[in-house]
Amino acid sequence: MYKVLIFAGTIEGRSTAEYLSAAGVPVLVCVATEYGASLMEESDCLQVSSRRMDEEEMTGLMQADGCELVIDATHPYAAEVSANIRRACEKAGRECIRLLRASASEAVSGTAEESCIAVDSVQEAVEYLKQTEGNVLITTGSKDLAAYTAIPDFAHRLYPRFLPAPGAVEKCLELGYQQKNLICMQGPFSVEMNMAMLKQTGSSWLVTKESGKAGGFVDKVRAARAAGAKLLVIGRPVVEKGLSQEQVCALLAERFGISMAQTEQLRVSESEPESQLRSAEKRQVTLIGIGMGNASNMTIEAMKDCGEADVILGASRMLECCSHLNKPVFAAYKDEELRAYLDEHPEYRKAVILLSGDIGFYSGAKKLIGRLEPDYEVKTRSGISSVVYFCGKLKTSWEDVKLMSLHGKNGNLVAASACHKKVFSLIGGKNGASDACRLLTEYGLGEVKVSVGTRLSYPDEQITVGTARELAEQSLGGLCVILVENPEAGQMPVTHGIEDEAFIRAKVPMTKSEVRSISLSKLQLHSDSVVYDVGAGTGSVSIEAALQSPEGFIYAIEKKEEACALIEENKRKFHAANIEVVSGQAPEALTELPVPTHAFIGGSSGNMKEILELLLRKNPGIRVVINCIALESVSETLDCVKSLPVRDVDIVHVSSARSRELGRYHMMTGMNPIYIVSFTGAAEREAVS
Repeated sequence: MYKVLIFAGTIEGRSTAEYLSAAGVPVLVCVATEYGASLMEESDCLQVSSRRMDEEEMTGLMQADGCELVIDATHPYAAEVSANIRRACEKAGRECIRLLRASASEAVSGTAEESCIAVDSVQEAVEYLKQTEGNVLITTGSKDLAAYTAIPDFAHRLYPRFLPAPGAVEKCLELGYQQKNLICMQGPFSVEMNMAMLKQTGSSWLVTKESGKAGGFVDKVRAARAAGAKLLVIGRPVVEKGLSQEQVCALLAERFGISMAQTEQLRVSESEPESQLRSAEKRQVTLIGIGMGNASNMTIEAMKDCGEADVILGASRMLECCSHLNKPVFAAYKDEELRAYLDEHPEYRKAVILLSGDIGFYSGAKKLIGRLEPDYEVKTRSGISSVVYFCGKLKTSWEDVKLMSLHGKNGNLVAASACHKKVFSLIGGKNGASDACRLLTEYGLGEVKVSVGTRLSYPDEQITVGTARELAEQSLGGLCVILVENPEAGQMPVTHGIEDEAFIRAKVPMTKSEVRSISLSKLQLHSDSVVYDVGAGTGSVSIEAALQSPEGFIYAIEKKEEACALIEENKRKFHAANIEVVSGQAPEALTELPVPTHAFIGGSSGNMKEILELLLRKNPGIRVVINCIALESVSETLDCVKSLPVRDVDIVHVSSARSRELGRYHMMTGMNPIYIVSFTGAAEREAVS
């Protein structure tokens, strides 16, 4: 007793039968030849019949065994058999599903019209070939070879390739074909094998039916292109409605309760005629960098993966480049949505996820790999990155380019442009590129050369070049890329060491360079630190901290308006765009600021304890450095250190003197002694995003 009856004349039919059998669903498979039966291995849940049946016999078989479902997986050209199956199902009252072989007509797209001719029938192909010259490799089987004998000089021009079935060679010889021209082989045939046969036979033409991906059509198309042969394609006899193999498997999984865990163990190899189940083989997901977005930018390897995929996932814009493949698609870009879709659709054995540019350059591939492994077998395909494409368009090298992204990320474009001769960045936002140019201009870099690229690789691609000052006034919004070129760029000190005279000061107090150097050493900054400079004065500590932490951010807190104005001037002078001046008094001014990793306190206005308590609440592992001049401040700080949860307390007393000229002599003048107190919060330092 079986539940499903499958008429299997294709690899897809046999694969579906094996899928059901391995899941414990009884199935009877009917094939038309002994050879077809030899490709199936019977088991407790799989029976095979090679008896040819007419409509009445099919009806009797369905009624006798009471199957629940009939699947017509016969060859696309077996139109008469499909009609018999359909009528038999109607008579027996059985549900019939037509399993369609995936069309591969899209493989012809991109081939020059004169190199690919489509006809509706074998007779039409014969009439066309009568008007041509050159040898012909015929790959449509032995059934229609009699029709080709109408072609003049067919015995010498034609090279038929067909299955080594009993009697096939004798029939060809009776028709007048030369024995040396007959190719009796069992497929599948790779691109290389097809190419070799075209060259060996000297064929200028390849005749094929549109037999779908599993029927080797795509490989024939590629071989003909490579060998310089023209393609004569005999189209399908009827336009059918039905389901793909993936859709049929999904329907069967739901109907017969085949779980995803079972499906994961029912891997059917689609690349071999004798498709065997391979237990415990994972589903495959390939992450592909598509380049700029135009399909012509995709690598041949990437396009081949897409052509072989069961489903293609990615953002809507990226799916456009594969629309001609007529594959099932799912539009999404969030990794959790992509994973959920794959989990919900076990019928898709090979999936492709499209990503913009190159998967190694500010791509979502890194998170996706972590999200998919180890449950899926993940493969990757590199693409052309935006920096490679854009610099190529600008005819400039990119090995010396500073790479960064401001698309959904924070970054210090000003500091990068001040220190590097070339800076490339991805930019998003309504007026992203214009805003970036305005920022560069505001920080004294208005004359640097900026190139902006939008819609790269598309017909409406646009590249705009000018100075930052010029482009700041233009409308340059949306997703784009920019290349900033600054020939005058010079590396800023990687450690503190700016002379006091370099700062704009007026009469505002400033932490002197000697004390500043020790204080910054004790602060132990990282490249991405988030720093509070409390009582910032002229901003000298903020400036040096900003230059040491180009990927971080500095909040300069100052209660005096004159001092705030000076900090604004100094941050522009030193291109320190990663500083925000906060006007107000601590601790109130700190309340709404992001969580700090470090804090420098140059002045507390008598609120030392309240400030430190707030800092430790925000980040129990914060690193703090305090400068004290007055003894009262020293006493207050020591009391706080003793009562608050801190560790690694260090106190340094600094006395320094500077020389000054008196005539021809140099005399030393002492500066105010400073107490530098440093410590770390007792808890582990928190990571700040």
